[in-house]
Amino acid sequence: MSQSARDIQFRELKDTVQQLNTTIRSLNTLIENQNAMLAAAKEREEKQAENNKILQEEIAYLKSKLFGASSEKRKNDQIPGQMILPIFNEAEALVDQAAKEDVVVKSHTRKKRLRNEEKFKDLPTEDVIHDVPEEERICPACGSEMVPVGKDYIRTEVQYVPAKLKVIRHYQMVYECRNCRKNGISNHVKAGLPKPLIDHSFASPSLVAWVMYQKYANAVPLYRQEKDWHQIGLDLDRTTMARWMISCSQNYFRPIYDFFHRKLLERHFLMADETRIQVLKEPDRRPQTYSFMWLYRTGEDGGPPIVLYGYTETRAGQNAKEFLEGYKGYLETDGYQGYNKVNAVVRCACWAHTRRYFYDAIPKGQEDDLTLPAVQAVVYIDRLFNAEKKINAKIGNDFEKRKELRIRYKEPEMLGDFFAWLKKLTFVPNSRLAKAVNYTLKREELLQNYLKDGRCSFSNNLSENMIRPFTVGRKNWLFSDTPGGAEASAIVYTMAVMAQGYHLNVNRYFAYLLAKQPSADWTDEQLDAVAPWSDEAREVCSL
Repeated sequence: MSQSARDIQFRELKDTVQQLNTTIRSLNTLIENQNAMLAAAKEREEKQAENNKILQEEIAYLKSKLFGASSEKRKNDQIPGQMILPIFNEAEALVDQAAKEDVVVKSHTRKKRLRNEEKFKDLPTEDVIHDVPEEERICPACGSEMVPVGKDYIRTEVQYVPAKLKVIRHYQMVYECRNCRKNGISNHVKAGLPKPLIDHSFASPSLVAWVMYQKYANAVPLYRQEKDWHQIGLDLDRTTMARWMISCSQNYFRPIYDFFHRKLLERHFLMADETRIQVLKEPDRRPQTYSFMWLYRTGEDGGPPIVLYGYTETRAGQNAKEFLEGYKGYLETDGYQGYNKVNAVVRCACWAHTRRYFYDAIPKGQEDDLTLPAVQAVVYIDRLFNAEKKINAKIGNDFEKRKELRIRYKEPEMLGDFFAWLKKLTFVPNSRLAKAVNYTLKREELLQNYLKDGRCSFSNNLSENMIRPFTVGRKNWLFSDTPGGAEASAIVYTMAVMAQGYHLNVNRYFAYLLAKQPSADWTDEQLDAVAPWSDEAREVCSL
């Protein structure tokens, strides 16, 4: 049956429509793919921009750590014209109002500048008289002999007398009964001898004490001391000095150290910190691997301060758990989670570390821009520090009053507002601000535990101050050769900071302990008698 021209044309049009629909679908698919690719490219670009921003933050942070000032102090808490968060105003007003009502500034006078007579009152004095030669004592006018009528004071000088070494030879007197000898009986009496510091060695308490003092108080490495000894006439090599320090620290300082440790565990408010140390010859470990030096100290509980260093091969929290085994109370630390392994303690986190995270998140040159969340957080934490400073100016040793004032100054409400504000912040993931916020929110409970007792500290700065002598020394002597040397360093540093804490002459206290030669057989009463707080140690070793 023949088709009409109209049917053929209709069929051709129908085929064309189908082809066009197929083309349109292909084009729509292509457009969707292109849009998806553009969206993915835009997302990658945004992520790249975020990554670049984070990397720029890291570069700025590292540059500031390498070349910038180490101080974290701010010039101003408020900059006129800049935004202040509403939640800050009420808390600050409460603190200022309470401060105006309660804080009394004690009257004080400026410290007088010491006169030379006061500076030199404890130094031996020698008068030098400059006399006129005899041939010049004849009067040029009449030829008579002149007589002295007085002397004029000219000036005062302080003379340095270099160290001197002296060799002490010990002899033992022997007595014999001659009458018994005539009868064929040998009867002898020998004089008593002091025990040598180290058998078959020329080491004396004063010599070893000075070596320890130079290294652990003045941060002078042994190789430099070796040169100094040579200059004054003694060939004393660094290996011998190292052996002396290890031997004396284990034999004579270890009993005192263990006594301090027992006393530390009896307290109820402690602080802790840790820092790296490099030990070259640890078993089954590479020399480049870091070990750690820990610091434990008593807190602000009004009792006598006790500070101990401890060396371990790793930073594992098990080390802190073992050192503090049996302790029950509050433990102030930084944010390191290894301390969570310590049993039966209430962890308190450090607000100074928290502030540091936000301070490091501030872009360089924008420290005073209060529109930035990191700056706002730093300002807020500074106000918490100011509140604590005003409270501490009032309390003395009345820690119940400190707790009362913390409540009165609305610190719990201030902290609640601060954490609520942090939870609402938006920030770039993995940025320094993100790290600061996450660090703080993960420790929300620990950062508020200091409110539970007035003897709890607001920050862990006391521990950081006490671990600083070790970090300064580490920059000079760089590493310990053996684990025995690292352990000796922990023990001797403990004795040094304890002596400094009780205002004793460190070198004199080292010599005092080495002369006493405490042993593991001593009782706690005997050890207490030579502790830096004892009357005898204060009398012999005071500055």
